[in-house]
Amino acid sequence: MAQARKKQICLSETPYYHCVSRCVRQSFLCGENKFTGQNYEHRRGWVESRLLFLGSVFAIDIAAFAVMNNHTHVVLFVDKDLAGSFSKKEVLTRWHKLHRGTLLTQKYLNGKKLNKCEALTVDKITEVYRKRLFDISWFMRSLNEYIAREANKEDECTGRFWEGRFKSQALLDERALLACMAYVDLNPIRARMESTPETSRHTSIFKRIAAMKTGKQPKSLLRFVGNHRQNTPKGITFSLSDYCELVDCTGRIERDDKLGFIGNRKNKPLERLGINLQQWFTLATEFERHFSIAAGSEHMLQKFKRSTNHQRIRGMGKAKLLLNPIYRQGN
Repeated sequence: MAQARKKQICLSETPYYHCVSRCVRQSFLCGENKFTGQNYEHRRGWVESRLLFLGSVFAIDIAAFAVMNNHTHVVLFVDKDLAGSFSKKEVLTRWHKLHRGTLLTQKYLNGKKLNKCEALTVDKITEVYRKRLFDISWFMRSLNEYIAREANKEDECTGRFWEGRFKSQALLDERALLACMAYVDLNPIRARMESTPETSRHTSIFKRIAAMKTGKQPKSLLRFVGNHRQNTPKGITFSLSDYCELVDCTGRIERDDKLGFIGNRKNKPLERLGINLQQWFTLATEFERHFSIAAGSEHMLQKFKRSTNHQRIRGMGKAKLLLNPIYRQGN
């Protein structure tokens, strides 16, 4: 039975969520339909452009994404505090980039004078829009409805394009977050669509590697900010170079001709996460198989279960095996 969205998303426990949207039946989002010969590869650009645009409108940052033939993966960071800091004008301006709003909100943004009753109404509407700007459901709705309309228009048909709801997983700690991001970034390689991360177009790792060559990080993605320290800026508290090494190593493990080389190599990023090579390989290749609505260490899953009033959460056993840190002897 499908879980209520409010039981899957708990911002007091984590701001990070992995969302997956899949097409219905034989629908093709991208790639080539072998039955009809029709090519939909250009739609990858639609999804990526829309996704990055929404990241600039919502108070939600994109940590990772991959656009596949019949589904999309995205890892999101919900910045509720940022949404709370928006002025009334900024909230309405951002929302009007997606929707027309109301006659009163249009009147306010056009600088026309409002009477007291109209001003109070605009204030109430603003708070509704503010909440939507950090709401994952509204973010995914704004992505999926747009793509569905464009695809149906191109296919000259009507009806449902996506499955009824997107799937979401709460990522409760650093190990779950990085494992899920690597899982997402390596999707094209696992599907044999690409052979290396740097050629995997329409993924976040492709954008990160391209930006790294210029000594920068892509502005459209959530930044890696290094290790925890005082006054740590917003971002993923891990080294970008270490993350790229993790992705590269994991990708190599999936290639039979290079298994030996990886097995003889020490992996310092994994040591920092407290995960051995086998644990990481299982996580980064089978992430969705082992976890349902949330992923994290056994302790974090128990905490999330209490916060969301679940009786049980699937994946507790795998969390104990794969995501509980391995402590060195003497620690």
